[in-house]
Amino acid sequence: MTQSLHPAAEKGFGAGASLYQNVRPDYPEAISAWLKATLGLHANDLLLDLGAGTGKFLPYLKTISTQIFAVDPVEAMLAQLHLAHPDVQTLQAMSDQLPITDQSVRAVFCAQSFHWFATHDTLAELHRVLQSHGHLVLIWNQRDIEVDWVKALADEIFPLEGDTPRYHSGQWQKVFSQQAYFHLQDQTTFRQLHHGTVEQVVSKRLLSTSFIAALPDAEQQGLKQRFEHIVYDYTGKQVQDEIDFPYTTHVYVFKKND
Repeated sequence: MTQSLHPAAEKGFGAGASLYQNVRPDYPEAISAWLKATLGLHANDLLLDLGAGTGKFLPYLKTISTQIFAVDPVEAMLAQLHLAHPDVQTLQAMSDQLPITDQSVRAVFCAQSFHWFATHDTLAELHRVLQSHGHLVLIWNQRDIEVDWVKALADEIFPLEGDTPRYHSGQWQKVFSQQAYFHLQDQTTFRQLHHGTVEQVVSKRLLSTSFIAALPDAEQQGLKQRFEHIVYDYTGKQVQDEIDFPYTTHVYVFKKND
């Protein structure tokens, strides 16, 4: 059964691609070396960035290999990716229908994306394009809700999620429970801080969330003010004050079963 794009992703990422590129956090610098060592990658290995979005994870892959494909179904996201990484070959496609040769890819990376397409058909397709003993790597930056003001923001956002796929729901894990394509080989976490003004790294960052970016402008602006009020109530910081937004980066490495 062919996948369809979730409405929150189609509308939210289509309308908010530029905001996504400008306000989303990067990834920990140490992640490239860890991935290269753990996966045994080389400079000529073909890597696939699946659900690449605006290309936020590409700088980390570029330090590993010169051969990279970036795939995403949303045209507006790929347009932003082209601006930042004109040297990377892109493909507009769904995860279960990849225009890529059998067993040609050394490793597939899904940074901040796998929860959108966590299906049996996706795993079957990735198993097809991966080389023998290839890897599927899932990566998510998650806000650290052990910090009080970050938890308050999460509580504010939660009622808006609806049926939007999310990492923290754990639903994406269920696809691995009854399949023979991959097995979990390794996992790790990294800590990082996203530094900038309250407006840049908190309120506008939260506006780039798919189901929020899909809302009418007036509702988004109301939420922006609410986010900024929450930060002020907990930290005393104003909109243009600088702040460190804490994140935990989760990495899961699955190996292909041959």
